[in-house]
Amino acid sequence: MLPPGSRMPALVQTIGWWSRPTVYVERLRARYGKRFTMRLLGQPPVVVLSDPDELREVFTAPPEVLHPGEGARLLEPIVGANSVILLDEGPHLEQRRLMLPAFHGERMQRLTGLMTELTERELDSWPVGHPVELHPRLQGLTMEIILRAVFGLDEGERLDRLRDKLTAILSFGDSPVSLLPVAQKLLSGRGRFGRFEADRKVVDDELYALMADRRADPNAADRDDVLAMLLAATHGDGTPMADEEIRDELLTALVAGHETTASSLAFAFELLARAPHVQERLAADEDGRYLEALIHEVMRLRPVLPNAEPRLVKQEITIGQTTYEPGTVLILAAALVHTDPTIYPEPKAFRPERFLDNKPGTYTWLPFGGGRRRCLGASFALLEMRLVLRAAAERFTVEATGPRETTKRRMITITPGDGARVQLTARERPVAPAEADGVLVAP
Repeated sequence: MLPPGSRMPALVQTIGWWSRPTVYVERLRARYGKRFTMRLLGQPPVVVLSDPDELREVFTAPPEVLHPGEGARLLEPIVGANSVILLDEGPHLEQRRLMLPAFHGERMQRLTGLMTELTERELDSWPVGHPVELHPRLQGLTMEIILRAVFGLDEGERLDRLRDKLTAILSFGDSPVSLLPVAQKLLSGRGRFGRFEADRKVVDDELYALMADRRADPNAADRDDVLAMLLAATHGDGTPMADEEIRDELLTALVAGHETTASSLAFAFELLARAPHVQERLAADEDGRYLEALIHEVMRLRPVLPNAEPRLVKQEITIGQTTYEPGTVLILAAALVHTDPTIYPEPKAFRPERFLDNKPGTYTWLPFGGGRRRCLGASFALLEMRLVLRAAAERFTVEATGPRETTKRRMITITPGDGARVQLTARERPVAPAEADGVLVAP
């Protein structure tokens, strides 16, 4: 027997789940506890779990018993059938093995210079003294970082074309209807569906041409971008990755790392705008400990992905005291774990200090999921956040422009509802030792 849940019609539950995902599940938790069942349109029974012990059992379950890939199948039109997030069992482990070196921490550090350059260029354009929406600007920055550091694109016409088309493809998924297989089948070639298909073909053609150019370049192996690693990767039998595989993993990196990081940064600025004491402590932080704690707290309090990948039950499994039959979908509610007062006292308070002496728990801090499905790009995203927040803290103070924060859903993510509208003030920056009034002086 499944856990209890709302008896409202599936349509009503689906609207609540889509339009107010965090508030909706918090209300269900308050009524039914840490596990409850939802009925959503076109979906098998969905059970939401938020007990860390039960999450641990799910994360460590055999890969043939629970299939996260099948649970995320709605993303296939964008990321492609070879995406690591859509595969299960052996194919998933093989694709993850190919991808892991490209996102290794040491390799990410070699991209720091490029990411810093792009960050500084973006911050140079931020206006001060009047309200500004930071979320669109941060979307532009994270898009640029991925196109340059992951796709390996140099400045030029190809970069411009791909930026425009990829932005259009990502916006296609804003509506839940766009990702429904039945809608895609019925409306293929028409209206926005037709434009999406045309944009996707342009992207495919550009990426395949880029791969061909790289293979013909004798110096391509010396590059540090992720594409270079994927072109050099080989399967267990020694064969290289197919162009289709590489294309799908590049798009996966974009979907998984563009909006998520931009929204996490946008939420960080919104939270900082309402916490001047946190801003000052961040500006005075020299060893990076407070910055790290701040990032952990932002991602706890405002998880952009409110749930880890849904798991489709393939074989009967008992989690906690409940046995689930094949066909059930298990959702691991990170947002509910992050606001559990038994885990985080005063869970709705913004307190980076809670992570200064306590590292995030494996099953209680879940912005990147967990287990063998933990996000491959976690180190990449964290590096971006460190660079942007450190650079911004040195340049600006941030003030709120509205009475409260709002949120909205964008595809599978939660984003600031007002575009992270804040007001920036230039912070006085110390004059370099060798400079005074623009004149070079002796040290």
